[in-house]
Amino acid sequence: MKNPEPFPFTEIEEVDLLIVAGEASGDEHASLLAKDLLEREPGLSISALGGPGLEAQGASLLFSLVDHSVVGIFEVLKNYGFFKSLFRQTLDWIEEKRPKAVLLVDYPGFNLRLATALKEKGLSVKGGGSIKVLQYVSPQLWAWKPKRRFLMEKVLDGLAVLFPFELDCYRDVDLPVSFVGHPFARSDYLSPISYEASGPVALLPGSRVQPVQRILPCFLDAFDIMLRRFPDIHGVIPVPDSKIRAVVEELLANRRESRDRLSIQDCQSRFEARAALMSSGTMSLACAIAGIPGAVAYRAHPLTYLLGRFLVKVPYLGMANLLLPEKPPYEEFLQGEANGKTLACAMAPFLESEGSRDQFEESASLLSESLAQPGSCGLADWLIKEGCLLG
Repeated sequence: MKNPEPFPFTEIEEVDLLIVAGEASGDEHASLLAKDLLEREPGLSISALGGPGLEAQGASLLFSLVDHSVVGIFEVLKNYGFFKSLFRQTLDWIEEKRPKAVLLVDYPGFNLRLATALKEKGLSVKGGGSIKVLQYVSPQLWAWKPKRRFLMEKVLDGLAVLFPFELDCYRDVDLPVSFVGHPFARSDYLSPISYEASGPVALLPGSRVQPVQRILPCFLDAFDIMLRRFPDIHGVIPVPDSKIRAVVEELLANRRESRDRLSIQDCQSRFEARAALMSSGTMSLACAIAGIPGAVAYRAHPLTYLLGRFLVKVPYLGMANLLLPEKPPYEEFLQGEANGKTLACAMAPFLESEGSRDQFEESASLLSESLAQPGSCGLADWLIKEGCLLG
């Protein structure tokens, strides 16, 4: 990656809120928040390092951070110079503009370093300054690096979490933590995906280039096999941006059997599916809440995977399975097990009969109930209060 261009120092004299969302899922969650905030307080000035969702909802986009998202230790190290330059520009911009609050959305590798630097420079409240530094979406402490909670206690003024069980992860630290509900369980949330018995098979390999390059080929192998057994099926591959579209088109180019039966669709457009092959990311939870049958698969860089086996301490990778451990809805396939033959075999029952969906409807109901917004205190209320955005 080339070093980022300097941020535009806009004519806005006062910035109320800076949002930093480094991944497509974080941009989606933050865009719903920006919508709620600006509906309640139209005069708020919001700037962001994020993606198209935040920009569409009225935030001033300083840098499209989502377009440069990478995953895995070795991928991050390869792009160290880029992220170092981006980090310095972000810090300089905050020091110049002095927003009332900085909201860090997930993306802990970058965001917790930023919170630490803001404290060290005396800009944040924890450092003796005036900027409230808040985080939305907890790092996955239950999976690995649980000691990060002690750093978060030192550098954050507050944390809003998506899942109720995450409150227990912070019981032993002095950090205000609030469960604000998951956006997928909001009554006004319009999911991009819904179940349709006659719909296509959705292939959901992720929203970042490297995982898509590793995961989509085995999804396509599986679709080729499924097509031979079920010649009437068709498929859809939603893409979040032009970079992922280019990767998908390249991987489809030599697929003579299946490319005419697969369509590429913009993620921002709603789509239906009868079943889904999915990576373990945000879309797998969206599919679970929509009651869509399917299977979870993931392939990481081999060294990242080996390291993860020593560090990650959870029985499942997919969030729906983690939330419903006694009756996980999705079978999971990792690394070499994620191949065309095994995935096609796992998907076959969902293409043969509609009756196999019963367990997924039950899981969808349980997930929606457990993730619903508690009481009347939603994310926008929490941020306005904790970030001192009014007055």
